[in-house]
Amino acid sequence: MTDLISGLDQPARSLLEGLRARALELVPDAVEGVSYGMPALLHRGKGLVAVAVTRAGYSLYPFSGQVIIAVAGELADLPRSKGAVSFTDARPLPPAAFDALVRARRAEIDAALDRAT
Repeated sequence: MTDLISGLDQPARSLLEGLRARALELVPDAVEGVSYGMPALLHRGKGLVAVAVTRAGYSLYPFSGQVIIAVAGELADLPRSKGAVSFTDARPLPPAAFDALVRARRAEIDAALDRAT
């Protein structure tokens, strides 16, 4: 993820650096890796969050449609699909929504892995 970010132009580089740093504040044990072919932060070996730069702006992937549904109220009118939330520099992802997505995904991963043991 760091390699991807360092190769970006501004403002994408600053935005993704900020989101990566915030995700690591929320989930300090997260590590860089790959999930579904995308550079991502992983929690306990599972995809926590990834952000891709697109022609239209950015897409955030919490690797869970359930997480997107759970925090829909925080996302205002941002476009979303079953697996991603889209935003732009002009219509940014609210910080509270990012925090909610990351926290919800961490909780989902923990619950699934703790059930399995």
